[in-house]
Amino acid sequence: MKRNTNASYEKVLQAADDHRAVEASNGRHMIQRRTVLASAALLLVSVLRPVVAQEAVTKTTYVVVHGAWGGGWDWRTVSDLLTSRGHRVFRPTLTGLGERAHLASPDIGLDTHILDIVNTIRYENLRDVTLVGHSYGGMVITGVADRIPDRIAHLAYVDAFVPENGESVMGLAAVRGATTPGQVQGGFMVPSWVKPGTVPPMDVPQPLKTFSEPITLKNPLRERIPTTFILTVDRGADTDAFDMFAARAKAKGWLVQRLTADHNAQRSAPNELCTLLEHVR
Repeated sequence: MKRNTNASYEKVLQAADDHRAVEASNGRHMIQRRTVLASAALLLVSVLRPVVAQEAVTKTTYVVVHGAWGGGWDWRTVSDLLTSRGHRVFRPTLTGLGERAHLASPDIGLDTHILDIVNTIRYENLRDVTLVGHSYGGMVITGVADRIPDRIAHLAYVDAFVPENGESVMGLAAVRGATTPGQVQGGFMVPSWVKPGTVPPMDVPQPLKTFSEPITLKNPLRERIPTTFILTVDRGADTDAFDMFAARAKAKGWLVQRLTADHNAQRSAPNELCTLLEHVR
């Protein structure tokens, strides 16, 4: 009887040991399972975080129109900066200028340059464009907005002309009491500041007709496009040669912003200019 009792007691102890072993095994499996789930969650977060961050940044398509005598080359730094921030940038060169100087002709007028940009937008099939115009480029983007307002999400004038119907660069310069810089030679306005022997990239002679041809504006939908005017003012200065157009912009209800830089902010303050351009959308 005593032997049976001992045997039964031993069975009870063995059963208890087996139960503890099972519980320990289950605990280890539970811990391992929790560890795997936690690792998977961390991996998922690390994968999704860049996606979420990218979605938080609004991607914009910019078409930049350079100023007189210049070319798309002059906006390469701004283009590179905006591209590095996830945007798309097109910086076409107007006919007869920059790398297209071999096409120069006295017959090229403002309308030709407007069509340059209209066709860039159409043939690249661009929509929701932020159209940027610098200096003379303001004449061009105004004409583009009149032709294809449905393709443009925002206009940005950077120290640029803001023409009304029938106005030209030369006419607006006269209103300001100024003259168009450069020298007229053989149907071209020649940039006198470019020294002989200068190698590209550089400013080149621009057809005089682009300055003298009045702009034709017919489409009232152009006025509905959200627009920003960026006035560049030299450090320490109170006024700028394009104050008149900043005043026009303000009268139209556009957002007017001031940037401390010379007229060519794409060279003197590219980072600051890019920051402003990113906030015009």
